[in-house]
Amino acid sequence: MASKAQLETLMDLARRETDDAAKRLGASLKQVEEEKQKHEMLVGFQQEYINKFEAAQVAGITPMAYRNFVAFIDKLDTAVKGQLEMIKHAEYRSEQEKAAWQTSERKRMSYSTLNERADAAALKLENKRDQKAMDEHAARGAFYKR
Repeated sequence: MASKAQLETLMDLARRETDDAAKRLGASLKQVEEEKQKHEMLVGFQQEYINKFEAAQVAGITPMAYRNFVAFIDKLDTAVKGQLEMIKHAEYRSEQEKAAWQTSERKRMSYSTLNERADAAALKLENKRDQKAMDEHAARGAFYKR
């Protein structure tokens, strides 16, 4: 079994690893939210531009302006689809970071359990020694009283 100092070192390393993994997980979750906000902004801008296009069609529009509106709406559509891919990528990375955090947390908990077991075993051994010393002291006292 590992010594108390070795267990403490392993627990400290596992604690640091878990903290680092938690920070990376937090950053990846933040990235997911930022990507979703960008998507919402693009969709809103796209809808606003489509509304302008429809209003321009009602008012009358030149063929050149029509082509420009359609080309820009296509570019916005491409941007929205690209942003959806960015969200998927950020969510995938977030899932990976969550798995890494869970793994490091399990390791940290394992070392903590080992440490608790070592503490319990040491306490049991010390109690046994104390009991033996008390028994010997009582036996000596009884022997000398005769």
